[in-house]
Amino acid sequence: MKKNLSILILLCATLSVSSQKLNSNKKAVIASVEKHKEKLIKISDSIWALAETAFNESESSKILADYAEKNGLKVTRGVADIPTAFTATYGSGSPVISILGEFDALPGLSQKASPTKEPLEPDAAGHGCGHNMFGTASLGSAIAIKELMDAGKIKGTVKFLGTPAEEKYFAKVWMVKAGLWDDVDVNISWHPSAGIEADVQSGLSLIDFIVEFYGQAAHASADPWNGRSASDALELYTTGINYYREHILPSSRIHYHIQDGGQVVNVVPDYSKLWVRVRDPKRKVMLPTYERLKAMAEGAAIMANVDYKISLVSGIYETLVNRTGGAIMQQNLELLGPISYTTEETTFGKAIQKATGKPEVGMDSSIYPLRETEKTPGGGSTDVGDVSWNVPNINLGVTVAPKGTPWHSWAVVACGGMSIGHKGMVYASKAMAMTMVDLFEDQKLIDKVTEEFKTRKGDEVYEPMIDGPPPIGDN
Repeated sequence: MKKNLSILILLCATLSVSSQKLNSNKKAVIASVEKHKEKLIKISDSIWALAETAFNESESSKILADYAEKNGLKVTRGVADIPTAFTATYGSGSPVISILGEFDALPGLSQKASPTKEPLEPDAAGHGCGHNMFGTASLGSAIAIKELMDAGKIKGTVKFLGTPAEEKYFAKVWMVKAGLWDDVDVNISWHPSAGIEADVQSGLSLIDFIVEFYGQAAHASADPWNGRSASDALELYTTGINYYREHILPSSRIHYHIQDGGQVVNVVPDYSKLWVRVRDPKRKVMLPTYERLKAMAEGAAIMANVDYKISLVSGIYETLVNRTGGAIMQQNLELLGPISYTTEETTFGKAIQKATGKPEVGMDSSIYPLRETEKTPGGGSTDVGDVSWNVPNINLGVTVAPKGTPWHSWAVVACGGMSIGHKGMVYASKAMAMTMVDLFEDQKLIDKVTEEFKTRKGDEVYEPMIDGPPPIGDN
């Protein structure tokens, strides 16, 4: 089976780029994105300024949904019991191609569109992962496809999914569970980056859970023997975690955040709370680590003579790579070519690099060959992984910040609010629309992408790692 998969990928990847032309349909979607460009930039900048965090993106969601509706897509709001999630569809019948759009911000990263650290509003949120551009570019692609359908050039259905809360609760897990990709043939996604590539790398699976300890309060000096410290349990637990790190695989990660360790110094705390996260490139490896950490919480509670409670927050799968789809995207990147930057934009990029202690090399928008897929990827996690285990996924990364820029930082926020980010967003919109054109025009490409998806997934049954409804209002 693996041999057949390798042959399939090789055949697709070695399709001659010279045989691919910027045909009339691809020219048309590029023209559509250009036609909407100024409005798309305005939408992105509005979402950038709002900087709404997970499940609070009411205005950002509305801006995108309203523009989809204005352009003739059928919008359904509040899907999967999530007020800020929505779908925007157009067309009928097969194939059905979906495209993802994120729009949530990160806490504490407020920043002006300036190459020096300067918040717009102290302690406010900011788009340190570029999601203001993510959702906007994807919607631009969906609209371009809709207009091509109106012209009678292609047939099928395009489906834009407004997906909130990627940074904290991973809303796509609940959206998958609600069946929003059940009718989809292929999914398209992208993410802001410091380089342009058809992304054929996986991410890390992840699970989030809350541990709470319940003890007995007492005066910390007069009668501490009457107290049972929840803080003691928390410290014993985090100490155990830190010792345990030595004995997990190098590919695994454990993070925690103490959310409540007691309120005042002269009271034995009767309550403590921490958020724990486990990651690994493979879900099957991550889950035993999670089980061990749950047992350790019980041990800490026993040692401190307190009660404890574990609550699952959410969990996501690693991304299921599709190299056949990546090869299709790669050809379109090569047709588009690199992004050009002005002297002012290059100077801005170098200033960002100087401010963050990186080599001042400027922007990188070269189109490199399709990379080999790493066996043990580093980096972060995304709920796009859950989508990718339910439908073939083609992913893209596009330059919106200078090379070496720290992600989830003020520096990305700064670039996302000015022309460097705007150019990357427009480029991504064109590349994804062109790739969708390939799929709508050629069912055989969809079949090849689907065949690889089925081979890579094998007999593993997808099971969402969530318990209960979306935690709306738990921010």
